[in-house]
Amino acid sequence: MEGRRVIGWAARDASGYLSPYSFTLRKTGPEDVVLKVLYCGVDHTDLHQMRGEIMPINYPLVPGHEVVGEVVEVGSEVNKFKLGDKVGVGCIISSCGKCLSCNSKNEQYCNQRVFTYGAVNKDGTPTHGGFSSAMVVHQNGCRFVVKIPEKLAPEQAAPLLCAGVTAYSPLKQFNNSDKAIKAGILGLGGVGHLAVLIAKAMGHHVTVISSSEKKKVEALEHLHADAFLVSSNAAEMEGAAASLDYILDTVPAFHSLEPYISLLKAGGKLIFVGVSTKPLHFNNDDLILGKKSLTGSFIGSMEETQEILDFWAEKGLSTMIEVVKMDYINKAFERLERNDVRYRFVLDVAGSNLE
Repeated sequence: MEGRRVIGWAARDASGYLSPYSFTLRKTGPEDVVLKVLYCGVDHTDLHQMRGEIMPINYPLVPGHEVVGEVVEVGSEVNKFKLGDKVGVGCIISSCGKCLSCNSKNEQYCNQRVFTYGAVNKDGTPTHGGFSSAMVVHQNGCRFVVKIPEKLAPEQAAPLLCAGVTAYSPLKQFNNSDKAIKAGILGLGGVGHLAVLIAKAMGHHVTVISSSEKKKVEALEHLHADAFLVSSNAAEMEGAAASLDYILDTVPAFHSLEPYISLLKAGGKLIFVGVSTKPLHFNNDDLILGKKSLTGSFIGSMEETQEILDFWAEKGLSTMIEVVKMDYINKAFERLERNDVRYRFVLDVAGSNLE
């Protein structure tokens, strides 16, 4: 079937400024699913991508990889979804399906993964994200489409499709531990606030680590963290030395690592999920003497994406979001860059009259 004409908001150059953009979805076939986009989360990574700070970009670029939609069309060979289903699409829409990563349900590490936007479909057409009125996903990519639980509001689900699973995937290894886990969450933004909620729901003792006391009340009284540590306070940092089993580093900017490595117990892990646009530096003596490790984690598998949605609904958790219309998006990015959001913008795409 001929591709349908849709409206999105696109960046035309590295300024990252977004404006309305009309484009045609690729042709749909018997194994395709078409989604009407309802909501889409706004991620700090979108800002880096729009500016070409992570990889070369072919403009126009329609961002958005925390997409919640309603199935409005299914091909004749699609059997996983039906019309009216509420579904989610995250950072990736396809992979090779054959490599070790794919076969071990770690599709996000496939070397042939296709990103939701800023990449190229197998038919040569560009991929466009959820800052648009509709999307099309191939049946092979239906492993990259997840079901939104009935008990979970669609706008609440959107941030879980990237930020949520980004926190959940590395923390999952500490779930159901036979010992008390002392966790550190570095950075209290979009990913960080979800990480606090997830770690607390897993039963961990959670310390939020921040550069100032600005978010102390928020962390302790609203997110119910157990402790708050100011990294610029030398006495506090010294008092917390060798106290944490892991630190989830969510900071998407350059920062020193050595102060945080010192907080880890012997055998502790510093886990990176925030992308710095500049190299990070550290001395390795504390790693060697404490058998500590630095590791990274990239989003999560599709299985884990479904797990975090189900976990969120089961635990009755709530994302802390600000819902805005599409014409507010440039202002939203300005505020996001100033950390002036509590804690995630979600675009009401369906309510923005894009069609």
